[in-house]
Amino acid sequence: MPAVSKAQQKAAGAALAAKRGDASKSSLKGASKQMEKNMTERELEELASTPVKNLPEKSRKAESGGRGRA
Repeated sequence: MPAVSKAQQKAAGAALAAKRGDASKSSLKGASKQMEKNMTERELEELASTPVKNLPEKSRKAESGGRGRA
C-alpha cells in the first residue's frame, strides 16, 4: 500500500525509525505515534518507501478536515 501524501510518507518514516530503535518513541507525535503502535515494520516500510515525486503535501481528506466534521 503506497503512501497517498508526502505527510503520510514522512510520518511512516518516523514511525519506522522508532520501531527499529533508530529514534526514540517519545519523539513521535500524532499520526506517526499511532502508526508505530498499530502497524507492522513491513507495512511501515511500504509506506515509507513510496517515492514522493508526484505526491501532494497532504491528502485531500486531511486538507478538508479528515473525519467528516460538520
